[in-house]
Amino acid sequence: MAPAADGKVTGLLAATFTPFTAQGEVNLSVIGPYVDYLTEKQGIKGIFVNGTTGESMSLSVAERKLLAEEWCQRAKGRMDNVIVHAGCMSLKDSQDLARHAADIGADGIAVISPSFFKPRTAESLRKFLQEVASAAPTLPFYYYQIPSLTGVNVPVRDVIEDIEELIPSFRGVKFSGSDLLDFGQCVSYSQPRWSVLYGVDEQLLAGLAMGANGAVGSTYNYIGRYVNQLISAFETGDLVRARTIQFKIQELLGYAIKLGFDIGVNKQLMAKVSGLFLGPPRLPVMPCSPAHAQLIAQKYHSIFV
Repeated sequence: MAPAADGKVTGLLAATFTPFTAQGEVNLSVIGPYVDYLTEKQGIKGIFVNGTTGESMSLSVAERKLLAEEWCQRAKGRMDNVIVHAGCMSLKDSQDLARHAADIGADGIAVISPSFFKPRTAESLRKFLQEVASAAPTLPFYYYQIPSLTGVNVPVRDVIEDIEELIPSFRGVKFSGSDLLDFGQCVSYSQPRWSVLYGVDEQLLAGLAMGANGAVGSTYNYIGRYVNQLISAFETGDLVRARTIQFKIQELLGYAIKLGFDIGVNKQLMAKVSGLFLGPPRLPVMPCSPAHAQLIAQKYHSIFV
C-alpha cells in the first residue's frame, strides 16, 4: 500500500518494542539504529509507539514521554507515520500524554480503554475517549481496541457510531480483536478519511479481505518485508501468493505459541533477528531464556531465509 495523498494511514506500522538497558532502564540510544533497521531492512514506513508491544502499562508517564520524543525525532523524515499510544488507567495521565504527543510532532495518537475500572458501555468508553482527545484536538485520534488484554468487550461498531460528533479529530481504529463480524461492521461504517487498521498479525489476510486499510503489529518489526509482499500480492489479486506468505507467518507463530510466546519472548526474538540489544522486559513479564529464543529464531530462519 502506497502512502495516501490525503494523509490517511495505510500499509504496515510496526508496534515498537521499548529498549531497556541490562539493568532495566529505558535505553534511548538504541532507537536511532532501530529506525534504521525498520526502514532499511524491513521496508517499514510507520510505527506505533508505546503500545502493548512497547510495554506501555509498565512504564512511567515520564518514561513514555522520553520514548515518544526520541521516536518522533529519529523517525522524522524517514517514516510516514508515528502514532503514539497515550492510553493509561488515569484520564489525567492520558490527557497529559496526548498533549505531549501533539507538542513533539507525532502524526497521531491512539488510546486504549482503561482496564482496571472498565467501561461497561459504549457510552462510558466514548466519554473517556472524548476527554482524552480534547487535550490534543488537532491531532488525528485512533481508538485502540485489544479485548484479550483489557477485558473490555464493547463492540467497536457501537463505539464509533457518530463518533466525530464527539471527537472531530477521530481518524480510525486499531482493531486488535479476532471478531471479524465486528471488524467488518467497522469497515462498512468507516468514513472516507478514516483508517481501519488490523492488529492480529496471524490473520492479516482475512483483515485485508474484509477491507482493512493497513495493519499494526509486533511481528512486522522482523517480518515486515515479507508482509509487504503479502499486501502487494493481495492488491494485485495473487491470492495464492498472499496465502502462502500468511501460512508461513502462521507456521512461525503457531510454533512459537506452542513453546510459549509473550512480550518477553517476542522481544528476544526481535533482538535475535535484528541484532539490536533491546534488553529484558520489565516485570512482571519474565525474560526469555536464550535457548527458548534460539529455537524460535531457528524456525524463523528455516521459514523465511
